[in-house]
Amino acid sequence: MNQDRRDRLRDAAVAVLADAGGRGLTHRAVDAAAAVPLGTAKNYFPTRDALLRAVAERCLEQYRALAALLAGSGPGPADRAGLAALLAGLLRDVTGPGRPRMVAYLELQAEATRRPWLAALLDPIGASDFAAYGHLLRTAGLPSGPEHVRALTLALHGALLHLLTGAPGTLAAAGLDDLDAFTRAVLASVCPEGLPGARPEGPAPKEGDA
Repeated sequence: MNQDRRDRLRDAAVAVLADAGGRGLTHRAVDAAAAVPLGTAKNYFPTRDALLRAVAERCLEQYRALAALLAGSGPGPADRAGLAALLAGLLRDVTGPGRPRMVAYLELQAEATRRPWLAALLDPIGASDFAAYGHLLRTAGLPSGPEHVRALTLALHGALLHLLTGAPGTLAAAGLDDLDAFTRAVLASVCPEGLPGARPEGPAPKEGDA
């Protein structure tokens, strides 16, 4: 199977689901969006459920690639300011190149309310966010207990719908018209400076330092 063509079809399926919703996700529509001969998508993904699975897997791959890019080559941001910048970048992506992926993912969640198998597929994807943000809090030297991780993750998840709809009054009321200030404020609320369990602010200690 041609992997490049498979990825092209998966990207097209993400775009179709984001643009046309669940009812618009058909093999014919994916073929048209990918500019391939009619029947190609069905050869790769024989059923509509297979198309939905392909979209879910592609959304996860794209999200992880973006997070890795923003984190850089190291384990993650080493301090509060770096983490705030990374989180702002993730949210900013939702209003730009990542918008189709995010809209498609929300469509998948709606489909999952009627398809238990899809809910089971999406469950580890959603749960992985909590683990990922916990890791980022730890590398930044901030408290990373379950309550901190949940508060941060749910605050960011809650911001997504408002960013996608882009209603200016709501964005201003939520503080989402300035994403850098928003993420700094969220971290200040979730992990106030001086909170027990935090590493002292400043550069992370180097290995071997006393």
